[in-house]
Amino acid sequence: MTFDELRRLYEQPLFELIQQSRSVHEANWPENEVQLCTLLSIKTGGCSEDCSYCAQSARYNSGVDAERLMTCDAIMERARAAKENGSTRFCMGAAWRGVRAGTQRFEQVLDIVRNVSDLGMEVCVTLGELGPDEAQKLRDAGVTAYNHNIDTSPEHYPNIVSTHTFDDRLRTIRNVQDAGMSVCCGGILGLGESTDDRLKMLEVISSFNPQPESVPINKLMPMPGTPLAENSGVDVFELVRIIALARIALPKAKVRLSAGRTALSEEGQALCFFAGANSIFYGDKLLTAANPAVEKDLNLISRLGLSTQKPNRHLASPDADPDRPLEPACASS
Repeated sequence: MTFDELRRLYEQPLFELIQQSRSVHEANWPENEVQLCTLLSIKTGGCSEDCSYCAQSARYNSGVDAERLMTCDAIMERARAAKENGSTRFCMGAAWRGVRAGTQRFEQVLDIVRNVSDLGMEVCVTLGELGPDEAQKLRDAGVTAYNHNIDTSPEHYPNIVSTHTFDDRLRTIRNVQDAGMSVCCGGILGLGESTDDRLKMLEVISSFNPQPESVPINKLMPMPGTPLAENSGVDVFELVRIIALARIALPKAKVRLSAGRTALSEEGQALCFFAGANSIFYGDKLLTAANPAVEKDLNLISRLGLSTQKPNRHLASPDADPDRPLEPACASS
């Protein structure tokens, strides 16, 4: 969708916007299912990047110590537990700038992916920048989706990160799609951005060809020691508006209610589900931040009359639209 189209939708009264997003949701997701995803940091801290929201950057005194890549056995223990608790997607994140084929750590990651894939779960990884060769090897190993958020608008991005560019993000996403993996791509609210930045972020994401399979909407959890540690929170109604817009702009994508759920009431989360969210990160921890407890999430899902989605290990990358350009239309940073 274009920025002007998103702006017209956004400026409607909240209930009118939700009414439209709910209609789109029911037309594309009539089963009222919620995807349960577990996120595990398999390599924490010590990252060379300077993302101003991230406690894992080595540049900030955030109290997060650098750790080595977890062993395959330790990761498999967590993956099995996630599956037993109902998660259908296991997401693994590593605090790196990127990975390169032929290195020991990349071979270790490929082995981990193969083992997790054997559990029958969907496998998602976020490892930073990827070239075409790395993307293809991850796909061959069993990765079904690759997470690479664009965080915010192209214009605001240089205010948040200086160690890579917005176009670097887009290049990795293109490599992922060309390799046949689905893309998981969203953003973060609360980075000091304007409403226009949020709409431009959705404009870029919705312009991907094919569109992402899932769209995480994160609410900044200010981390001590980072440049954004003192940022104020995001109003729940603003969060709902962006989720509703994401549902309308990306009708077939899972819209994931991601970081920041600890600051939301159950009523706030229910409103997000009604507006179009149908996926959550599930478990006790999100990389280095807290997350609502398993039992609490399952109880809320049950009380709302929702059900949990089954895994789709044969998840195919969405088809590209032959009438649209492959590259998203956005300003270069």
